Amino acid sequence: MARPGKKSLAAIVGATAAAALITIVPKFEGTVLVAAPDPIGIVTACMGDTKNVKLGQRFTPQECEQRLEQRLAAHAQDVDRCTPLAAMTWYQRVAFISFAYNAGATAYCGSTMARKVRAGDYAGACAELSRWTYAGGRQLPGLVKRRATERAICEGKMQ
Repeated sequence: MARPGKKSLAAIVGATAAAALITIVPKFEGTVLVAAPDPIGIVTACMGDTKNVKLGQRFTPQECEQRLEQRLAAHAQDVDRCTPLAAMTWYQRVAFISFAYNAGATAYCGSTMARKVRAGDYAGACAELSRWTYAGGRQLPGLVKRRATERAICEGKMQ
């Protein structure tokens, strides 16, 4: 649930996209109730949350669900600022917000992917997802799988 004065994820991206994000992102991120380093050493908790997280910090499942919705909403707003969501299908929104949640909004907004979205080349933008499978200088199997799924969603092949 969003905090008072903040837009909910559903208000930003639509109910269908919000439901998909709340379902898909945890499948990739898993749920970690005690903050620990991820595969490249970034302290992460809950469902891939890195904001204001300290090593060893503990969370309840309910806190993790709230944090996920809040962080997805923030990333959706960031994506919307650099590539307006209104021009996208709901499944493109899901793919690009999932990507931004994982790689960061700055990475998304500065990417060739976002440039292609702004140019209206959605097929090209979706294809760019497949290039983002490296972290810490090495290709990670989890990112290969995640990007393949995000690309399939982006292309409307998984709904």
